[in-house]
Amino acid sequence: MTTAVPAPSAGASSGAPSGRAARTQSPFWRNMRKFADNRLALASGVVVVLFVVMAVAAPLIAPHDPNATDLFRRLQPPAWMAGGEWAYPLGCDALGRDILSRIIYGARISIFIGTAVILVATTIGILAGLAAGYLRGWVDTAISRVVDILLAFPYLIFAIGLMAMMGPGLSNIVIALAYKEWVIPCRVVRGETLAAREMEYVEAARALGAGRARIMWREILPNILSPVVVVSTIRMANVIILEASLSFLGLGVQPPTASWGSMVADGRAFMLEAWWVSTFPGLAILLLVLSLNVASQGLRDAFDPKFHD
Repeated sequence: MTTAVPAPSAGASSGAPSGRAARTQSPFWRNMRKFADNRLALASGVVVVLFVVMAVAAPLIAPHDPNATDLFRRLQPPAWMAGGEWAYPLGCDALGRDILSRIIYGARISIFIGTAVILVATTIGILAGLAAGYLRGWVDTAISRVVDILLAFPYLIFAIGLMAMMGPGLSNIVIALAYKEWVIPCRVVRGETLAAREMEYVEAARALGAGRARIMWREILPNILSPVVVVSTIRMANVIILEASLSFLGLGVQPPTASWGSMVADGRAFMLEAWWVSTFPGLAILLLVLSLNVASQGLRDAFDPKFHD
């Protein structure tokens, strides 16, 4: 007497797992689940996204023109204080400009400069780090000496010197900050490349006749991107602080363009009588930088194997 064997169901077939299951099992999505489990890091990431949305949608959500002056509202206090009104919830500055609108538009400057500097610096750092780590020899020596020289200069002093030579302006800030920022991803990529070039998959590609460019771009780079992304996210907070510092010193974005650093500088003379002029832009810098740092630490903990259980 034979026993009937039930046919395997369609979902239990021996084929490849479904797209959703494969995505869930991939290292990237496993690490993203680890990041989502960190509630503080996830909340910080949400705050960063809200800042980005605020910057992109600034013309739609800003209650007033950020550059419109009204001397009758000079140093008007926030809405909850005597003399304030809810049409200007955070008050006005010395020229009667709405502080909330200027903070919203100032987010555009900080996020744009931070993103632009990190993209430029990371691209240069990846190219230089791959070349130094894989080619070795005189290429590694030349790039490493340039990195050592740039690291010897204090970042802010170096940026101030470049801005003094080039003059203030949005593009000059990006150039001045990216000029030194690329050394950080370069060192990370070089170290990761030195380890990856001895791995079996690189040896196999080399044995199959793959050229050096193909090995660097197709074999090594995809496997070292995670630490590069994490480091770039961490460094973006530092770039935003540097931009605010340059604007505070008058070397950044020039008036009347709203910039958080210049807004803090504008309120220095009124700290005792109109504390809100400097305090609210300073709080915006603090909140964005703190959120970026916490979110980037969460990304590091999720993607770096050294921090896994």
